[in-house]
Amino acid sequence: TDSGGFQVFSLESRRKLDDDGVTFQSHLHGSTHRFTPENVVAFQEDLGVDVAMMLDVCTKLPATREEIAGAVRRTTLWARRGTAAWKRGATALFGIVQGGLDETLREQSARELLALDLPGYAIGGLSVGESRAEMERFARFTAALLPERKPRYLMGVGTVRDLIAGIDCGIDMFDCVYPTRAGR
Repeated sequence: TDSGGFQVFSLESRRKLDDDGVTFQSHLHGSTHRFTPENVVAFQEDLGVDVAMMLDVCTKLPATREEIAGAVRRTTLWARRGTAAWKRGATALFGIVQGGLDETLREQSARELLALDLPGYAIGGLSVGESRAEMERFARFTAALLPERKPRYLMGVGTVRDLIAGIDCGIDMFDCVYPTRAGR
């Protein structure tokens, strides 16, 4: 399951981020909701999912280095708190590497998340405004930073072309709304 991080991204005009979490207003009926790193992990564990994602901050591209660095900082902060709240039962918790199109920030994000020794790692912050060539380059770059012995998951891509390119980059898992939308 997803943490809700993409919804936080897509509801940018209806949300407020702070170091404790995110408050957003539903686009359906206007109600206010609060996600924290801890309650997002608990929600997913309560559902009994096999793979759960940390709450993260995904930045729409193009973005300034300051915006991307802030997303990396907050994603790491939230990952540490989410890991502390994780019960380590049947649910495998994945951290999400951020860093936009900045190799140094992607390296920092990966290094900080790898220190948590999670069951798997996701590559986030791609397929959010960059070119296909940039997405492939940074998916390959980021996958190489992650351990081969653990699952590597590329978030938000789902075309046949992107799946094949992702597999070639060393990606094991994918998710995207595209196949469902195309099927409709």
